[in-house]
Amino acid sequence: MRVIVISGFSGSGKSVALHALEDLDFYCVDNIPAGLLNALIKHILERRDSVFENVGVGLDARNRPDDVDRVPGLIGDLKASGIACELLFLLADDEVLMSRFSETRRKHPLSVPGAGLREAIAKERDLLGSVINAADVLIDTSKTSAHELRERIRKRVGKREPHRLSILIESFGYKHGLPADADFVFDVRCLPNPYWVPELRDKCGRDEEVKAFLGSEPEVEKMIGDIAAFLRIWIPRYEDFQRSYLTVAIGCTGGQHRSVYIADRLAAELSASHGQIQTLHHELPGR
Repeated sequence: MRVIVISGFSGSGKSVALHALEDLDFYCVDNIPAGLLNALIKHILERRDSVFENVGVGLDARNRPDDVDRVPGLIGDLKASGIACELLFLLADDEVLMSRFSETRRKHPLSVPGAGLREAIAKERDLLGSVINAADVLIDTSKTSAHELRERIRKRVGKREPHRLSILIESFGYKHGLPADADFVFDVRCLPNPYWVPELRDKCGRDEEVKAFLGSEPEVEKMIGDIAAFLRIWIPRYEDFQRSYLTVAIGCTGGQHRSVYIADRLAAELSASHGQIQTLHHELPGR
């Protein structure tokens, strides 16, 4: 039996994520009281029905604070009992959340008379702090459409092999902000920048001309080798720790050239020993 608990900020895409799990033949239950999580799983186990082989559960801030604080312990108990249980947390920037609520004209579940939307979002961040810290994987949906989120859930969660670490290497641009979901962040802004070569400026790290430029730079090759060596040492430690997910972020100034090239190279080099590694390019159209 595999259980995936999806939590996150209101407006971050929890419903989309649960629907993605349903498309993967998960039996999904949304917004149960946190204190009933173990009772729900116990009931499902007693049924011994193949329909419940994969279960998705949605948990949000519409719980008592003490019940929310119990969630990490409850999930820990499920894991200790031998159930494959994962906690996914969806988040987004405050401005993005405010924009989404403004567009849909929905009321935030923690809104109270006399307080605005921003105060409700801040209250929710504080309330869910313990759940964020216990998450197996964070997914930042600030720049993600509903279609892209469904695809990320399908690839990252649905295709994860049992007892195998799911590795994502993502590129980003520092001028757009650091991704919130990264376990390791490597800054490659010190490397030669194709942006300053006029004929390469409008291209990206997946174009052959940029790949040839960066591939000819000894510093770039050394950076790739050093990061790969670091990850080869520490990935097995994460596997021994029974982690389900690992996210590695590679950042350059704009997220268009160096970080994209290096992320793809690292994924190719590490896939031979660690299985298929996913890549995500935050600043490229279509990613």
